[in-house]
Formats: sequence, structure tokens, C-alpha cells
Amino acid sequence: MDQPLPQRRGRRAVAAAAIVAAVIALATALWQLAPRGLQVPLASARVATVERGMFLDDVALRAIAAPLHSVMLDAVETGRVEEVFAADGALVARGDVLFRLSNPQRRLELLAREAEHAQQISNLTNLRVSLEASRGQRQRRASDVAFALMQAQKQHGRNLALAQKGFISSAVLEESADRAAQQQRLLESDKASDAIESATQLDAVRQMEQAIARVEAGMRLANATVEALAVRAPVAGRLTDFRLQVGETVKPDQHLGRIDDVARFKLTAQVDEYYLNRLVPGRQGVAAIGGRRHPVKLSRVYPQINDGRFAVELAFEQGQPGAMNPGQGVEVLVTLGGATPALLLPNDAFMNDSGGAWVFVLDRGGATAQRRALRTGRRNNSQVEVMAGLEAGERVIVSSYAHYGKAERLQFTQ
Repeated sequence: MDQPLPQRRGRRAVAAAAIVAAVIALATALWQLAPRGLQVPLASARVATVERGMFLDDVALRAIAAPLHSVMLDAVETGRVEEVFAADGALVARGDVLFRLSNPQRRLELLAREAEHAQQISNLTNLRVSLEASRGQRQRRASDVAFALMQAQKQHGRNLALAQKGFISSAVLEESADRAAQQQRLLESDKASDAIESATQLDAVRQMEQAIARVEAGMRLANATVEALAVRAPVAGRLTDFRLQVGETVKPDQHLGRIDDVARFKLTAQVDEYYLNRLVPGRQGVAAIGGRRHPVKLSRVYPQINDGRFAVELAFEQGQPGAMNPGQGVEVLVTLGGATPALLLPNDAFMNDSGGAWVFVLDRGGATAQRRALRTGRRNNSQVEVMAGLEAGERVIVSSYAHYGKAERLQFTQ
């Protein structure tokens, strides 16, 4: 008869151990195969290698040619455009008539001023005639008084001789003396009155002349206003943004265009705010125009920042280039300092996203990239100076980080 055998516990332990080992091995394999970090297509990432080289401390600008001097044309009178003598883009000389306005009100004002001036001239003429007649009367009266005084003095002299011989009494002598004294007082009073009247009349004439001068000034102003209806070019140059049409109504302070100086130009450019503290007037540069290099100098910096950029102006140092047009694009390289050895990265899209504070660095195999803190220094249009965080030979993603979000690790996919 068969007898039951005791169970072997060692076999069960071995089988359990084998199952556990198989599970661990499978988990390890799955861990190795599972994606780690944000998956990114390898073709979408632009990679550059950190290298040692010479940092060129300059900034490349895309500048626009603009006239060095421009004169704005603004309307100073209201009127209807009767004639237009110039076209937009035409070269004009100083004093050329650009257009002519009509304004009946201004002409009526000029006629009123002329009529007032004629009336004032007539009044002054009448006043002078009246004053001359009055002066003649005063002279005749003064002559009569002087003659009476002379007669009284002669009579008194005769009476004095007769009194000494005893032919007339002392009373008659006193009367002749009183008569002579009275005539003397009358003459002196007439002279004083004549002086006062003459001064008054001269003052009246002077006031009338001043009134006429004011009327003449107003008439000149009114005449200048009428003449201003024919608008002339204040300077020579090229007429720009001039689009007046016959029949159009022009109002005061309306912008009508401008006149640009075609002989002298400047360059204007918009610069990233990063360079605000380094771009100062006096910086030297070079502008490439028509295959030739022209020295330029930073002449003005406008520190107001709009959309992360500020404006600068550059002036030519060695004469004006031959052929230039307003709005022409010019490549300019402004020197900020000398070339120095440095650890370099390309100045690419990653700078806009991280501000140079961090980068994604590839591992040795190039399958993943890890986010790493970075410290950068100077930069130009093509280079960024690496101060700390990277070593020469390491590879860095320099394309945009906009799609990576807050990922700390990237894994590349084919």
C-alpha cells in the first residue's frame, strides 16, 4: 500500500524567490523604458555647444535714414484752397509758393484798416492846419502886445524928459510908467500862454502820429495776413506728406506736411533696453551703405522705453554718404568695448524666455536635458558671455523655451 510523503518546503521558497526576482527585473526594465521628463521632439530643439572664444563687445542695429533737419508746415490761416503749385516729393526752393488760400474776411479786414488809416491821416492833416492857424494868431497877438509895449516905453521916456523940465506933473509920469509896466506884464503872460498852448498842440500832434503808427502796424499785420494766404516754402528741401487738394478747407494748426533737408541725414534706431546703460552719446560705430563703411557717432539717446526698446540717433562723422533717401534701412555696428576672451553661447531665442538665468543642458548621451541655473554677463547680437553655470564643451538648447512650461527635465523623442 502507498504511504504519503512529507511536503518539501524548500522548493516553495525557491519558486517564490524566482517570482520576486522576475518582478523586480520586469519593473527595472519598465523603469528604464518609461519616459522621464517632458517629451520633446529632437528636431524642434536647436542645440549649441559652449565654447571659449573672443567676445566682441558691440551691438548691431538696424537703423533708418532720416533728414537731419525738417521744417513742419502747419496752417496759420483759415481758408479754402484755390490753387496748389507743388506736389508731394517735389524739391522746392525757399520762397516758392506752395499753395494759395482764399479768405474774404481777411481782405475785408485789410480794407477796413486802410480806410481807418486814410481817416487818421486826414485827421492829422486837419489838426496841423488848425494848429498852424492858431500859431499865426498867437504870433500876431504877440506882435501887437510887443508893439504896444514899445509905444508905452517911448511915451514914458518922453514924459520922463518933460517931467525933468517941469512941463508935466508927476501924476502923468506915473500913469505912463504904469502903462509901460502893464504892457510888459501882458507880453510876458502871452509868452507863457503861447508856450503852454504850443506844448499842448505838439502833444496832440504826437498822439495823433502815434495813433497813425498803430493803425499802420495793424494794416501791415492785416496785409501780411492776406499775403500769408499764398503759403511759401520757409526753407529749401523736399516736400513730404503734402496732399492738399483744390477746394479743401484749411483750418489753423492743421498739419499740412513738412520740408526735409535732402543734403544732410541722420540715422535713427530702436535698441533693446538691455543696452540703455551702455549706449551713451559719443560711442563710435560703422554704417554699411552701398558697399562702403562710413564712420558714425551716437549723437543722442532717448531713455524712454516703449515695448522694451528705446530710441537713439547717430550722426555721420566724415561727411554725408552720396545717395540716401528718407526711410532707407542701414546696418550699423556700434562699438561698446574691445574684444576679450570669454566662455560663449549664441545669443538665441532662449535669452528671451529665460533672461539668461537658466538653460536646459543635454546629458552626455544627448537623450535628455536638465534645467540648470546660469549667470550671464555681456551680450551682443550673436554672442552671450557665460559667467557661471556652464563649462566649455557642454551642449545647451538655445531655441525657444516657450513650449516647455515649468519642466525641469526634457526627454527627446525621434
